[in-house]
Amino acid sequence: MNERRQIAKYLVADLIAAMLAWTILFVYRKTILEPARFGDDVKLEFDSNYILGLMAIPVFWILLYYVGGQYVRIFRRHRLKELGQVAITSLVGVLIIFFVLLLDDQIKHYRNYYETLLVLFCSHFVLTLSERLILTSRTVSLVHQGKIGFNTIIVGGNAQALSMYEEIMAMRTSPGFKFEGFVRVNGQDDLLTKHIPLLGKYHELPNLIRERKIEEVIIAVESGDHQDLENILSLLEDTEVNVNIIPDMYDILSGSVKMNSIYGVPLIRVNHEIMPAWQFSVKRMLDVCVSLTALILLLPFLLFVMIAIGLTSKGSIIYSQERIGKLGKPFRIYKFRTMICDAEKNGPQLSSAHDERVTGIGRFLRKTRMDEIPQFVNVLKGDMSLVGPRPERAYFIELITKRAPHYSHLHRVRPGITSWGQVKFGYAENVDQMIQRLKYDILYIENMSLAMDLKILFYTIAIVLKGSGK
Repeated sequence: MNERRQIAKYLVADLIAAMLAWTILFVYRKTILEPARFGDDVKLEFDSNYILGLMAIPVFWILLYYVGGQYVRIFRRHRLKELGQVAITSLVGVLIIFFVLLLDDQIKHYRNYYETLLVLFCSHFVLTLSERLILTSRTVSLVHQGKIGFNTIIVGGNAQALSMYEEIMAMRTSPGFKFEGFVRVNGQDDLLTKHIPLLGKYHELPNLIRERKIEEVIIAVESGDHQDLENILSLLEDTEVNVNIIPDMYDILSGSVKMNSIYGVPLIRVNHEIMPAWQFSVKRMLDVCVSLTALILLLPFLLFVMIAIGLTSKGSIIYSQERIGKLGKPFRIYKFRTMICDAEKNGPQLSSAHDERVTGIGRFLRKTRMDEIPQFVNVLKGDMSLVGPRPERAYFIELITKRAPHYSHLHRVRPGITSWGQVKFGYAENVDQMIQRLKYDILYIENMSLAMDLKILFYTIAIVLKGSGK
């Protein structure tokens, strides 16, 4: 099935439910509340207020569902998840509508407010949940019938992998795995070759995932074999696949194995959800709003800086350079030029505290972080975020990963204009400082939240105002 078409179905269903719920509320107010208030029947007319609400309210609900992450991973939704998400979203949305639009209604008794809330909540919740359950039930049914499947690779071909494969294939209802093949972990475990093709060695996973559009990876390696697991998981850091590990009895008894409604086999699911989906949506909305506002408000200052750079040194005003972003994808980063032209004619070099290549105006821009302002354009393009690990060049990433292989962990999120590591260390002068900064960036990812982002932004603003950056 086409994912965009499925999302469109949910959008249409949500719009219809929101319009019907608003209509029910309008009719209730005209036929119940207003006659009770004025002591006489009120003519039911669908006036301009109704039409305006019919146009605006459904759009509000769609935005709320989007912020809540309800239009992502659309084929992996299940009925219990729909129930919980629709209930919470309906409650939040109804409260917002009530306090913004309905609180000033003329009523006979304060109990009418509770009745209004109840009518809007019940109508919206029941209508939205009903339509969503129809769509979700249909999707779940198609998964169980094997008509919808998620391209899957097994890592390892040992007896454990063979047993898992045979168990899945013997199930009456499909758990959704569509096996493309398996890859070797060592040169001996090839027991799966009689069922699915051998695709190569596990080192080739990133290319296979990209070429075959893999969505699921099942790792058939003993959970106690930490070295193999670490190597495999490191390779999968720059991908968006779901990672599952076949457990042993110790894993099951220790409570590591979690079951869900689609995957009917016991697997350890490696959780890639750094933040709840709604927080990621809010983070992105803040990125866009703050970046647009900053570029507009700082326009006079930007013109002044551009003139100053042009008058004090030869070369381009805006400097661009290739950096590595989310999932290891390269992009062009923009900065105000703070160094002389051909500063790296002898190869990639990091700047130091007394670097003679830095211009006079460039030294001021670097101390105040003003050289990073053009990166608001990168944020608008979606290459970067306001807060996230600083992006590095491929040359230095290669040097870092030789000593700290876990650096690839940073590619799970968008890089940022500022970061916890940047606040702590400023610009790194050597690979040792990059590795020191890495610890704080990984801690940021493991504790990522909107509150953490705001805290880092406040610290960054303080550095800009004090001019204490390095």
